[in-house]
Amino acid sequence: MKTLTLLRHAKSGWDDPVARDFDRPLNGKGKRAAVMVGRHMKSLGLTFDHVVASPAVRVAETLDEVVVGYGEALAPHWDRRIYLASAVTLLDVIHGLPDTADQVLFAGHNPGLEDLVLMLVPDTLAEPLRDEVEQKYPTATIAELRFESGTWSDVAAGTARLTRFIRPRDLDPALGPDD
Repeated sequence: MKTLTLLRHAKSGWDDPVARDFDRPLNGKGKRAAVMVGRHMKSLGLTFDHVVASPAVRVAETLDEVVVGYGEALAPHWDRRIYLASAVTLLDVIHGLPDTADQVLFAGHNPGLEDLVLMLVPDTLAEPLRDEVEQKYPTATIAELRFESGTWSDVAAGTARLTRFIRPRDLDPALGPDD
């Protein structure tokens, strides 16, 4: 069995005067949310034997803050293909994962992560968390997908089970949407 945990970067600062979107940093709320999510991941006993991440500044900073809460280094493999990637591109990255890795963390962006969940998880009544993803995949949210397959190359549309969908506001209401 393979497990893929998707982490959307935390809330970034739109008012920061950076020249490129790629360089946009996290804001204070995003940093707090990432630490809280890392702490929650640790409390759930989540472990990862492979981490792949977009090299965008907001993703790197999200992982730095997650580590503060998680308490362990994550050692990501930076993959430029994940930056603002479509679900199809993300699936290509998944197909290239080493089969020795059973628990993988992907850190990236929307709408690609949300679209990937909706592609991989069947649209059935047995997947109530899928409806929550379809409504919104907020910043600093994790989605955990499980696959019966023993190889990443077998991952395809409709083959995942969504076992967790955890938003920062589920952990602390103050980390929810701004009013």
